[in-house]
Amino acid sequence: MAWHDGTVTAPLTPPDQPGPHDPWQAPPSGSHPTPSSGAPDDPDTATELRQAALVAVLVALSGIVLGLLWLWLAPRVPLVSDDTAVFLKNSEGEEAIGADGTFVLLALGFGALTAAAVFWRLRRGGVLVVVGLALGALLASLIAWRVGVWLGPSSDVVERAKEAGQGVTFDAPLELHAVWAAVLAWPFAAMAVHLLLTAAFGPRDPEPEWAGFSGYYDGAVQGPLAGPGSASGPSGGSPSPPSAGGGGAA
Repeated sequence: MAWHDGTVTAPLTPPDQPGPHDPWQAPPSGSHPTPSSGAPDDPDTATELRQAALVAVLVALSGIVLGLLWLWLAPRVPLVSDDTAVFLKNSEGEEAIGADGTFVLLALGFGALTAAAVFWRLRRGGVLVVVGLALGALLASLIAWRVGVWLGPSSDVVERAKEAGQGVTFDAPLELHAVWAAVLAWPFAAMAVHLLLTAAFGPRDPEPEWAGFSGYYDGAVQGPLAGPGSASGPSGGSPSPPSAGGGGAA
């Protein structure tokens, strides 16, 4: 038996302390958000540097293939000479523009292929791999340009005109007129395709794990806590009335 006073009630929770399930309560002492660790196959800086260097070298070497294709597919500009000068055989021809267009189209295709290959092999590569791809593509365009010019018709037009003879048609040297627009086509295409592939199929960052709050709200949410003047028993009923005579002893 316990002594009860019907005029005295006490809140179950002190007013200066939050309840055990108060959503605004600060996390327990010593708890803090735990950042999730990276994927186990994420490369470190040294490995990423090696990968970037390898990508730059391989992409740059593929410029030789572009140069050979450009030399093979680019239209030739016909020239003809007389006793005094060298002239275009067809002054209204578009062969010169066709050489630039062929180089740009091939460079765009090579940019897409190299970007897809780098993404497929190094999907988790970081910024350094992308930088290596861009530098390699720029070097590849320069190499392709010089390979086509070097293996193409000689740039000594006067000597070739003398060898061909008067009135005989011969090919002009292979060259680019819009050099920087053509050279930058490969890097721009590679960056654009790699960005699209990363956005569509790239790995997603894992969600952070909040260890401090992981078990904090696991308990069932209870009803409203009793406040001053509304004390309730365990079953939610009204407080038990005082015994006859105003009090009693156990």
